[in-house]
Amino acid sequence: MIQLIAGKKGKGKTKQLLDKVNSEVKEISGSVVYLDKSSKHMFELNNRVRLIDVHEFMIDSSAEFLGFISGIISQDRDLEKMYLDSFLTIAVLEDANDGLLPVIEKLEKISDTYHVDFVLSVSRDEHELPESLKSKIIVSL
Repeated sequence: MIQLIAGKKGKGKTKQLLDKVNSEVKEISGSVVYLDKSSKHMFELNNRVRLIDVHEFMIDSSAEFLGFISGIISQDRDLEKMYLDSFLTIAVLEDANDGLLPVIEKLEKISDTYHVDFVLSVSRDEHELPESLKSKIIVSL
């Protein structure tokens, strides 16, 4: 399952995502991973959440990003949920208007195959997203 938190930069998506992960981690029996563009939010996360600073891994394309996600999943079969903050930045999609949908579709396939749920914070208004993604929006700021 893919869920989106949508809204322009500075609207409070990260706070929504942090609140969501910290409340849900108490009910999740498996592992939880939080991907971000820095380790700035380390102390705001429950200690059961593994924070990964994606920029440490020199990812230069959305294909490399998807490989990175697959690598994380392959190393932890107990992984239940991944929270991706600053999704467009960490997935190298900031300038790719037509690249968002294929990457999310691939994440959906990964989710279905490995039973890992994804919650993404996307710096775009709801009306800027493809119609097929609007049903995945859980918060629009």
